[in-house]
Amino acid sequence: MQTEQLVQLQSTNRRIEATDADLSRSEFTDVNLSSAQFKDVNLAGALIENVNFSHGTIHNANLKSLRIDSADLRGATIVRSLMEGMTIDGIPVPDLLAAHRLLNP
Repeated sequence: MQTEQLVQLQSTNRRIEATDADLSRSEFTDVNLSSAQFKDVNLAGALIENVNFSHGTIHNANLKSLRIDSADLRGATIVRSLMEGMTIDGIPVPDLLAAHRLLNP
């Protein structure tokens, strides 16, 4: 792979296709990535802030130790996922689900 080069895109309308690329430490500010696709991407340590991810999908992802803070989760769905150690406001999710299932057999 070549040495690191800075690519600056400002006030432009372009489609970018990156394959087998190292874009670590990249910054995106006030960028429209609607309908973009991220496949086999390493976002470890990434900061995602002030994002509209409505109607988005996360599939087959490692979200271990992920922190969601001050988010609008209305209508969000989590299915077929490992939830051991996951909490909501400090309450273990498996305990919440067990209590729910007791009340709603």
